[in-house]
Amino acid sequence: MSKVLIIGAGGVGNVVVKKCAMHPEIFSEIVLASRTLSKCEQIAKEVGGNRVQVAQVDADDAKQVADLIRKHKPDLLINVALPYQDLPIMDACLETRTNYLDTANYEPKDEAKFEYSWQWAYQERFKEAGIMALLGCGFDPGVTGVFTARAAKHFFDEIHYLDIVDCNAGDHGKAFATNFNPEINIREITQKGRYWEDGKWVETEPLSINRMVNYPEVGPRKSFLLYHEELESLTKNFPTLKKARFWMTFSDEYITHLRVLENVGMTRIDPVRYEGIDIIPLQFLKAVLPEPSSLGENYEGKTSIGCHIRGIKDGKERYYYIYNNCDHAATYKEVGAQAVSYTTGVPAMVGAMMMLTGKWKGEGVFNVEDMNPDPFLEALAENGLPWHEKVDEFIEFND
Repeated sequence: MSKVLIIGAGGVGNVVVKKCAMHPEIFSEIVLASRTLSKCEQIAKEVGGNRVQVAQVDADDAKQVADLIRKHKPDLLINVALPYQDLPIMDACLETRTNYLDTANYEPKDEAKFEYSWQWAYQERFKEAGIMALLGCGFDPGVTGVFTARAAKHFFDEIHYLDIVDCNAGDHGKAFATNFNPEINIREITQKGRYWEDGKWVETEPLSINRMVNYPEVGPRKSFLLYHEELESLTKNFPTLKKARFWMTFSDEYITHLRVLENVGMTRIDPVRYEGIDIIPLQFLKAVLPEPSSLGENYEGKTSIGCHIRGIKDGKERYYYIYNNCDHAATYKEVGAQAVSYTTGVPAMVGAMMMLTGKWKGEGVFNVEDMNPDPFLEALAENGLPWHEKVDEFIEFND
C-alpha cells in the first residue's frame, strides 16, 4: 500500500487519478495537485468516497513542489503537468528523495524543441540519491517503447526497422480542436520532422512527407512523418536500428486550419506587443480553442497506435506488428475522458503500479524500454488497453 502524489488535473490527470482509485490495494492514498484547485476538487468529487486529497501548487516552482512533497510524503510523484515543468518537479523530487514518473519529456518554453538530454543529465544525481525517475510513460512515448522492448525480447535477435504509427480516427464534431494541450500539440507538429537512418538524423520540413497507412478496424488513413521524442531513446537503446520513423494521422480539414493559423502568425511562441502588453500568440490561441478534456462527451470512433518492426531472428528476416485500438465512447463512459487522454493516463498508472510493486525498479533515470515489458503489458491489458500482435503476416512498411 502506497501514497502517490499526482501533479496535473487536465484530461490525462483525470484518467490517472480515476484509474489509481480503482486499485486501493496499491494506491492506498492519492493526492492530486494543480495550479487550479477547482479542477482537482471536481475530479476528487467524481471519484468520491474521500479517496482523493487535493492541493494547490505552482509546478514551475521547485520549492513549492518540494514543500508539498514534504507535507504529504508520497512514495511516488506522477507528473502529468506541462512538459515545461519537468525539471523543477524533478529538482523537488531530488531534494526530497522521492521517486518520479512522467509521460512527456522536458521542453523549454521559448523553443519548440523536446529532447531527453536535460532529463538524462539527472542520471547520476538520482542514482546517488537512491531514487528512480521513469521518463515518458504514456502511450507514445511510453507503450510504444514497451512494445519495442517486447519485440526485442521475444521475437528478434536484431531490430533493423521501426515505424511507429498513431491514428486518431475519432470525430468530436468541432471545426478545429486538439486532443491534448493545444500549446504542446501545435508546437510539436509545426516543428521540423526528423527520422533516424543509417546512424544519423535526417531532417524534413514540417508535415512535408505523408503516406497512406492501413490501421486495423479503421482502414487507410493519410499519415504524416513527424519527429517524436521516443525515437531519441529507442535509437539509443536499440543500436541495431537502421531506420526509425514516427507517423501520425491528420485530416485535410485539420491541416487546412493549421496552415491558416501558421500563416497569420497564431502559432508563434515569441512575444507580440498588443495594446501595451506582451502576449504569446500560441498561448492566446490555446485560450480560445476547446479544452481537450471537454471533447469526450460526443467523441466517436477509435484511436489505433502501434509499432511496425522488421529485423532478424535466427538469420532470417522477420516482420512484427503490435498495436492497441481504443474507443472514444467507451473511455468516456468509463472515466469521463476521450481516448487520447485515456491512452496516456492508463500507462502512467500502470507504470506507477510497476514501480510501487517493485516489478520495475532501479536507481537513476530510465526510459520505459529499459524495463521488463512483460508485467507492464499484462497489467496494461487488464486495465483497459488490450494489445494485439501479428507475426510474419504482412509488411506495411518495406522501404
